[in-house]
Parts: sequence; C-alpha cells; structure tokens
Amino acid sequence: MGKSYPTVSEDYQKSIEKARRKLKGLIAQKQCAPLMLRLVWHSAGTFDCTSKTGGPFGTMKHQAKLAHGADNGLDIVVRLLEPIKEKFPEISYADFYQLAGVVAVEVTRGPEVPFHPSREDKPGPPQEGRLPDATKGTLCSVLLCYALS
Repeated sequence: MGKSYPTVSEDYQKSIEKARRKLKGLIAQKQCAPLMLRLVWHSAGTFDCTSKTGGPFGTMKHQAKLAHGADNGLDIVVRLLEPIKEKFPEISYADFYQLAGVVAVEVTRGPEVPFHPSREDKPGPPQEGRLPDATKGTLCSVLLCYALS
C-alpha cells in the first residue's frame, strides 16, 4: 500500500497548477533554480526526526528565520517569489515554497519530483540550531525529498 496524502480542493489544485506555470516562467527567465533549491533545503532542513517538528511549513518568510546566518541571502528569493505568491493567496506559503523547489528541478531537467499539496503554514520559525551542519559529514538528502514531496 502506498503512502496516503491529504487531499486539497479542486480549486486549490487548479491554483497550484497556475502557480506552477508562473514559477516555471520566473525560474527559467531569471535562471534562479539554485536559489529556489536552497530555499527548499533550508526550509526542510529544520525538520527534527525525533520530535517530528520543524520542516517545510512556510517559515522562511519570517524575518527571524531569514536573519539566521545560515539563511543569509534567502531574503532575495523570498522577495523574488512574493509577486507570484500574491496572485495566489489561497496557496499556503509552505506549499508555494516547496512547489518552487519542485519546479526548479523540472526547469533544470532533473528527475520528476511528485508534489502533494496540503502543507499548512506555521506561525513562526522553529527553534534556533535546527539546520544540518554541513561541516559534520554527510548531508541528509532525505530532507530534500521530504520537502519536495
């Protein structure tokens, strides 16, 4: 039996598809796929396997999250995405940012990444110190897969 995902309304799904097209144009035009992927990575990288907290829940838009040293420069991509996000207020930031990562993979001709919308925005960023430390060895690519699915 496959994994079960929450369902969203038909209207929400239509908005996702329209946003996908807008994101595809933006990412191709601005050639900013790496920035989108970094945004997704930093969002998902806050997930804690033990407590099942953190993760890709739209908290990248918060100044407290963007002010973290490891997130330096991500305010650029958040600002770049905002005009498209404003056109789709019904889409959560959590879904929107992850969709941007999925589209970035598509634009760069990467593998097809399944996308299952239904993430809810969290009111604030997770506690400090949740990002993986790249200086300590292997990076957990599972986080990226979790973020994008």
